[in-house]
Amino acid sequence: MNKLTACLSAAALLALGACSTTTPVSTGDNQPDPTVLLVPVQITDPALQSGCWAQFYSQRNFQGDMVTLVGPAAVVSMDKGTARALKREIDSVTVGPKATLEVYEHAMFRDRTATFPANSREGGLMRKLGFGGRIEAMRLSCAG
Repeated sequence: MNKLTACLSAAALLALGACSTTTPVSTGDNQPDPTVLLVPVQITDPALQSGCWAQFYSQRNFQGDMVTLVGPAAVVSMDKGTARALKREIDSVTVGPKATLEVYEHAMFRDRTATFPANSREGGLMRKLGFGGRIEAMRLSCAG
């Protein structure tokens, strides 16, 4: 269960508890108590509908924390800002249906590279990369 589903479930339970009564109230007419319906909610980001994205997971086999990069995008160095944390935590990746992801061994798109085509899933980057699993730069390209 993801964090969003857990939060929505907790909110619904709190609302349900607030609506219930412990002692019946007689109002003279026979009316049902309020009912709370739990409806599954799916929240999607319009940017993801373009199909040009890559999702990175912190653990093997698409487990752990996940971050999404929406393209087109180029990260020339993973040593700056929030990319620094991403560099250490990528262990699996999923690429969208209209995206191509290229990851590089060194900053500025240099030296060895690994390419992940559209609709690809790689559950263990250490095997695929072949250069120690460290990603120093990446480019996410979008197909027309």
